[in-house]
Amino acid sequence: MNFSAEKASRKWPCGSFRRSAAAMVTAAAVLWLCAQAMPAAAATRAGAWPPGPWSGLFGESRPKKPRRAVLAVPLPKQRPAEAPKAEASAESKPESKPESKPESRPESNRTESGRPEPEKPAAGTDKAAEQAAPAPPPPSACRLALTDEIAIAPSVPDIKGANGCGGEDLVRLEAVVLPDKRRVSVKPAAILRCPMATAIADWIRTDMAPLAASLGSAISDLDNFDSFECRGRNRVAGARLSEHGRANALDIRAIKLANGRSISLTDRNVPRETRESVLHSMCARFPTVLGPGSDWYHEDHIHLDLMERRNNYKICQWNVWDALPQIAPLLPAGRPEEAPPREVAAKAEQGKSEQGKSEQGKSEQGKSEQAKSGQAKSGQAKSEQTKSGQGKSDAAKSAKPESAAAKATGPAVAAPPTKKRRQDRRF
Repeated sequence: MNFSAEKASRKWPCGSFRRSAAAMVTAAAVLWLCAQAMPAAAATRAGAWPPGPWSGLFGESRPKKPRRAVLAVPLPKQRPAEAPKAEASAESKPESKPESKPESRPESNRTESGRPEPEKPAAGTDKAAEQAAPAPPPPSACRLALTDEIAIAPSVPDIKGANGCGGEDLVRLEAVVLPDKRRVSVKPAAILRCPMATAIADWIRTDMAPLAASLGSAISDLDNFDSFECRGRNRVAGARLSEHGRANALDIRAIKLANGRSISLTDRNVPRETRESVLHSMCARFPTVLGPGSDWYHEDHIHLDLMERRNNYKICQWNVWDALPQIAPLLPAGRPEEAPPREVAAKAEQGKSEQGKSEQGKSEQGKSEQAKSGQAKSGQAKSEQTKSGQGKSDAAKSAKPESAAAKATGPAVAAPPTKKRRQDRRF
């Protein structure tokens, strides 16, 4: 069966009904829009509600805004006829004071170039700037505990450098005050964090002062090799930031006593017991102690810092070397006074050398003659041995027929056995 959209109207008569239904729907939509547009247009003209999306479809115009009323500016009244003239009124007015010219500054306030110096701000402006500036932070607990009775350490402003360099709560450690009010100078003064300065002061007061007393003197100075310096570890370019860059480390080279003696902590000539006592006191107080034997960067000083590590791990690397042995210098002995002149001595040495050579020649000749005589003797011994061997063989041959004749004749007296002699096989 052939089926198509053109032939569908032949089979079903509802096709015409569908066309008429579409026309009816279109007409109903137009009527609904007209019914909605009429009251909307009336409402917009009355100003009841704002125009809708279809308001401009039927030619309605938006409501015009009401114009504001323009207020008239009042004009001045005319001058009355009985008023005095303007010239007379001007004469009756008091004379106006002349304008004050800016006072010229004295020449003393001028610079060498002739320009006037800038005016100084008034005292009131300074007070206002001070009030506007932020108040400094309160001192820390460490700063309050580090009093002048413990150390002379004035506060230093915070330092903020590149790559985390610097620190907060800084002090300049100038001296440590001992319990007997004597001062131990730190030369030069060290810029440290307050906790590091407190640790150094406690170490000197508690450990180094008794050590100096045991040596019969008192500690006077602390040789500061290095303190705060914005750099990498061991001054290597590109290395991690050193504890010196955080103001958390101090390098010590020596301790000076009041009697003028200097105890160099890396000198082998200093008694070993003294250096070991300093080593034990440092390693008990500081997490990091580096000295000779740790690396070649710390062969001439001792490094101390308060670097925090996991599980309170500490590093104490300082080899207390023994003193070098006293070895005599390997130099030739001096020429004795009774020695002959060098020319005579040289001739005597030449004569001795010639005699030695002649004796050596004679000994070599004797050795050669002995070797020749030994060879001759060995040749004679060999010839004798060969002759004796031949005689023995002939005797054995002659003994064999005799034994055969004895067997044939009968028993006879047995001959004594002959012993075999071992021939000397050494040649």
